[in-house]
Amino acid sequence: MALGGGPFLTQNKKLPGTYQNFISASRAFVNLSDRGYVGLPIPLDWGADGDVFAVTQADFRIYSRKIFGYDFKHPKLKGIRDVFKNAIVVYFYKLAVDAVAATNDYATAKYKGVRGNDITIVIQANVDEPTKFDVQTLLDNVLVDSQTAIATAADLKANDFVTFKTNATLTVTAGTPLTGGSNGSAITGGAHQEALDALEAYGFNTLGCLSSDNAIKSLYVEYTKRIRDEVGGKFQLVGHKLGAIDHEGVIDVQNDAIGTDEELFGAVYWGTGVQAGVAVNKSNTNKKYEGEYTLDMSETKTQLQLIELLKAGKYVFHRVGDEICVLEDINTFTSFTDEKNEDFSLNQIIRVLDQIAIDTAHLFNTRYLGQVPNDQDGRVSLWNDISKQRMELQKLRAIENYDKDALAVTKGETKKSVVTNEVVNVTVAMSQLYITTTVA
Repeated sequence: MALGGGPFLTQNKKLPGTYQNFISASRAFVNLSDRGYVGLPIPLDWGADGDVFAVTQADFRIYSRKIFGYDFKHPKLKGIRDVFKNAIVVYFYKLAVDAVAATNDYATAKYKGVRGNDITIVIQANVDEPTKFDVQTLLDNVLVDSQTAIATAADLKANDFVTFKTNATLTVTAGTPLTGGSNGSAITGGAHQEALDALEAYGFNTLGCLSSDNAIKSLYVEYTKRIRDEVGGKFQLVGHKLGAIDHEGVIDVQNDAIGTDEELFGAVYWGTGVQAGVAVNKSNTNKKYEGEYTLDMSETKTQLQLIELLKAGKYVFHRVGDEICVLEDINTFTSFTDEKNEDFSLNQIIRVLDQIAIDTAHLFNTRYLGQVPNDQDGRVSLWNDISKQRMELQKLRAIENYDKDALAVTKGETKKSVVTNEVVNVTVAMSQLYITTTVA
């Protein structure tokens, strides 16, 4: 992230950018940025090595075999399917340590990982030109590439699954499998750190932590705090049983996934996608869980359990009749103060505030930074654009009673700085009903 951002205590920032504070009030041009973006470091049997790669919801359905090595409905892709039930774009980073690409005499797998061992190269004599060859690439005995009338290996073109060895000698074979592909050794915190470093250049709404290791979970929590509080990146982390975190940027899923060989953090896949994909003016409170993992309800059976978990800032699934639903759309923030009250524990409010921060920064950085003079006319123009963005949110019923007259855009302490102050009243979804019925 090249530009500065995040909160300010005094006007002492060095980098150009947008610095924004959100505090609770005392109590007695405008396009909204899209939602549905996820950052997800993940172990994979197949996929791009050593870099972030973006996958859209549509691409996943159509090209899952090419991207992840498996058909869309394959059990190996269960978690990714859960993410894409609500996510629109996922920035994946393949976690691997010392992974190896499968190979044989004719080709090397395009990507590292065990899935390459399921690739076979079949070479047959061409019917019309017997001195030439037809070369087929099979994945799990399914034809994925065919090249005909090939004279030498140098004539072969790389496909979505292998690169061919140009110096190989082609000979007829009923099928030569690639071997030696490996996912490598156990994934370490260093691999996760590399993934987080790479993802820092991307914008997303949620970050998923797919780990049960306390040290790795702590790494994600500290990363999220740093990016939100110091750099200005506005996303929320979704993880599983992260501990006592107390931060509005962290969502802590309580329920375990159960079943043979299941990942305990299985609910994080669905949670990460649904928190990214929910509209800025909506809440996930009482949202039906439609993930493929079976969730343990033993910790969320009684009202007393649910109350204690909510007080601790846990994101809880509970049973409602025959369905599993989100109890309340909250994060881990629990240390309420006058300046930062319980409103900040509601993810719907955080989404609105993040939307304001992202869109205001985009507005300033693309239309004003280094382009518009910091004079009265320039500040009036900025006031108008900020007002329009807030009114758009009000049309969506994400905020209400916005007072444009209370929005102040003034010159800062230096010639190049601008200071903005405003009051925002965020609208949240109904979640409690109190009824008094008088019987005549």
